[in-house]
Amino acid sequence: MADAYKKNSITLPGAVAMGTGVMIGAGIFALTGQIAELAGPLFPLSFVVGAIVTAFSAYSYIKMSNAYPSAGGIAMILKKAYGPTTVAAGASLLMALSMVINESLVARTFGTYTLRAFGGDADNILVPALGVGLIVFAYLVNASGTRSVGLVSIVMAVLKVGGIALFGVSALWASGLSFEASGGDAGATGFVASVALSILAFKGFTTITNSGAEVTDPHRNVGRAIILSIAICVVVYLLVAFAVGSSLPLDRIVAAKDYALAEAAQPALGQTGFYLTVALALVATASGLIASVFAVSRMLAMLTDMNMIPHSHFGMPGTIKDHTLVYTVVIAGFLTVFFDLSRIASLGAIFYLVMDIIIHLGVFRHLREEIGARGWVLLTAIVLDAVVLAAFATMKWQSDSLIVVIGLVGMALVFLFMWVFLARNPVREGAASFHQN
Repeated sequence: MADAYKKNSITLPGAVAMGTGVMIGAGIFALTGQIAELAGPLFPLSFVVGAIVTAFSAYSYIKMSNAYPSAGGIAMILKKAYGPTTVAAGASLLMALSMVINESLVARTFGTYTLRAFGGDADNILVPALGVGLIVFAYLVNASGTRSVGLVSIVMAVLKVGGIALFGVSALWASGLSFEASGGDAGATGFVASVALSILAFKGFTTITNSGAEVTDPHRNVGRAIILSIAICVVVYLLVAFAVGSSLPLDRIVAAKDYALAEAAQPALGQTGFYLTVALALVATASGLIASVFAVSRMLAMLTDMNMIPHSHFGMPGTIKDHTLVYTVVIAGFLTVFFDLSRIASLGAIFYLVMDIIIHLGVFRHLREEIGARGWVLLTAIVLDAVVLAAFATMKWQSDSLIVVIGLVGMALVFLFMWVFLARNPVREGAASFHQN
């Protein structure tokens, strides 16, 4: 399977573009309104705190990726930390699922913004239909090859970062730099809970980790790409959060939480600005989905190659990577049809934070000396994740207990499934290849 991974096929700018592509696709257009709903008037600050928590979180990924760049990325980290165990396989699958969930989040956002251009609402049945259409498009781009993904990611990243920055500056200028989203108080628990969604808006940096074997000079550039992509997104998120807050009062942001940027563009920039923002959303979500599908299919293929998850060809031709690409888009399409944006985001945040804690704990206990990681940074990342997860679960239990139950049952089933599979199919030492550089 080694020939399925093309070394040096992703440049440093391409890797940064993939990371920002996933983050900006979900973080701005899908989550700004939902973060405001939880955090109240302090929602721009939630992005800052989310970036701080993400910075501690990224430390483990950067240190491991610099030492062991791999196409398996997170799966490689977990297997090195825990061995070929249920914990490693289950947490890897949680990460893959959280990324697929993110894809359905972005796909529904694409559908929502598309319909806003024609006066439709977020409850229209065409929202999931358009989302599934975008997923099919992302599949076709990925099926055409790695270089196509890298080129599309770079072009779209430049367009959307520049476009979103222009939207933010223009909206702030039109509002006279006043902040309208004042009043109301979500409380400390609501604010901390909102950070879970802010973290979800930054977690796209893991896309870079999962493409480590294909990045040029990966021992240096994987870490650089992660740092650069997070830094770019911090600036973009803050600019847009203040722009939205300067254009709309808090109640209107919350009411239009599924399409907050489009709603904010109209009073600030007029009808032309509204349509340009919708077009920007379509570019951002499309590029984010393409980059995410690329990373998830690679991660699932690596888990299969490591004999840590079951695999069936279902009569399909091609390599394992081709098959996992199909599985990725099928699952994302299913979630797009049957879940709304709020529940998709909540489930993704829960799965990601649990997986993240497992990674930091494994690196702290088993790998920190080997890779030269500082123990206090790893412990801080664990504590921050745990506090945010507890606050988010508490808030969701009060407002939508079903999604918390789905999250808990889903995680239990994942680990039970992997325990049964590995008990029947033990992984032989040395049998797996990480395709490292």
